[in-house]
Order: sequence, then C-alpha cells, then structure tokens
Amino acid sequence: MSTLRFNKPFQVLTQFTDATGRRTLADFISVTDVYPAGRLDRDSEGLLLLTTDGRLQNRISHPEHKLKKIYWAQVDGNVTEDAITRLRRGVELKDGITGPAEAKIIPEPASLWPRNPPIRVRAEIPTSWIELTISEGRNRQVRRMTAAVGFPTLRLIRYAIGPITLDGLNPGEYDQIDEQQLWNLFPKQRSSHQTGKKPSRG
Repeated sequence: MSTLRFNKPFQVLTQFTDATGRRTLADFISVTDVYPAGRLDRDSEGLLLLTTDGRLQNRISHPEHKLKKIYWAQVDGNVTEDAITRLRRGVELKDGITGPAEAKIIPEPASLWPRNPPIRVRAEIPTSWIELTISEGRNRQVRRMTAAVGFPTLRLIRYAIGPITLDGLNPGEYDQIDEQQLWNLFPKQRSSHQTGKKPSRG
C-alpha cells in the first residue's frame, strides 16, 4: 500500500489524464496505481492525498466522515471581525446553510510560495488572509463562503487534511506518508481496510 501527500500547483487538474492537454497529476507523480482521495479545484492549490487503498480513499473523501480540512484564503479587501463571526456561525449558500466553521484572520503564511501566474493586484484595494477549517465537502465551498460574507477569494490553498499538512513540500512535490495516521481517524473501519478495492483512475 502507498499513500502520498502532494502539493498541487495552480491550474493542475486533480486527475491523471486530460483530452485537451491541460496539466494533470501525471505531470508530477511517477508512482503508479495511486488515486486522488477527494478533489481540489484546478484554480486551487495545496494538499492532495493519493492512495492505492480504495477504502482509505473513501474514508478521506466521503462527507459523512467529516474529516477536517484547513484552508488559507487570500481575499479581496480587509476582512472584518463581523465576517469572521458569520463564517463561524454558518452562512447561507444556494444549497443551504453551511455548518459552523473555525475561522480566523491570519497574516500571510510565512511558508507561502509565489503563485504562477500571480493574482491580479489592485493598488487601491488591499488583500488579507483567512484560515478556515471545515469538514463539509460542497463544491467550491470556501470560495462561496467568503464571497457570501463580502470578501471574494483571490487565492485558495488547502493546508491540511486531518493530521497531514503541507509542511516541507514545495509546489509540485510529493512524498510518501504513513497511512496509519489516517486510519487512526477511522478506528471502526481500520481492521478491515486491507480488503479495499482500487478506485478508477480518471
């Protein structure tokens, strides 16, 4: 069994093939028979987990397991405490109210790398950073949440999934991790995880 953590660069698809020639995981990952555990939008960056274990992939990606994920969002404007309070309580989206999030204003992360291409900067409008921790998995959820409280996301980075973080990984790099750290989050399923089937590789 192999489980990897990967720092997905901007404008890379979370799949191994693309008929239109866009960059995919295959441009960076040479390990065979690993599959993404969950999605990360093409215009988002950061932590992606991949595994050969179908059961582990399901535990990580399925919303019912409510695995916490930490995101860093660079937003348009100076975030207010009122906006943070609203994020913590849950905000109304088109598909319903979000669950309460852990939210706080942070300085620009010290470990941050330059994005290529960079975000558009407007001289008259500042940007700021929010750290959001959520356990839901709605489509483009963080972007929709920050927009709903008046601060559209300009750059989005997933920093952590459960106990696994990006620390020490540059964009486009990956390494192997101890999958037991993840199975420990799902004690009821751990004993039978070796029987998992491999998911399809997109």
